[in-house]
Amino acid sequence: MLSVGRQLLWATQSCLRPPFAHMPRLFSTSSVAEAGYKMKSHSGAKKRWRSLASGSSFKRGKAGHSHLNVSKAPAQKNRLSTTAYSNAAQTHKLKKLLLPYGSN
Repeated sequence: MLSVGRQLLWATQSCLRPPFAHMPRLFSTSSVAEAGYKMKSHSGAKKRWRSLASGSSFKRGKAGHSHLNVSKAPAQKNRLSTTAYSNAAQTHKLKKLLLPYGSN
């Protein structure tokens, strides 16, 4: 036999529940909701890589072009100023692992 306090608590909880709370959902939930967590984007990759407009590849600037340029040859400085594009292996890794929620 339940005590009066437990009966009162059960009655208030059943009133506060939304209708049809015991029924399963008729639509699928996202994989993020099912997993219970979100993947974290790689912060270094976010700062370096940008996706192309087509979304099929990524591009980045090359490092080493900003300072200590006096000792560098002009040809090296020209090479460092160009844009680097991702190859197939890098694109796969950037899409799946490093930037799972897209990049701008």
